[in-house]
Amino acid sequence: MSELQESDPNAKVHPDLAVRGSSHPVLEEYAGGYIQARVGYIPLWLLVTYAVLFVWAMYYMYVFWGGEGPGRP
Repeated sequence: MSELQESDPNAKVHPDLAVRGSSHPVLEEYAGGYIQARVGYIPLWLLVTYAVLFVWAMYYMYVFWGGEGPGRP
């Protein structure tokens, strides 16, 4: 695992690069530090994948629901 480096809190930071305050810790540790979780966001590609899979599941359920099943007369 990579080490996180702490920055100097007194260092001058460009206003556009300032980190917004959050009530959540930046890094959460579980299992004695073996598992580390960072607070972040869900990538757009993952949200699109979920949406495509949901639409496919609805289509599949509508087309193949009931009867003997797909491929049977």
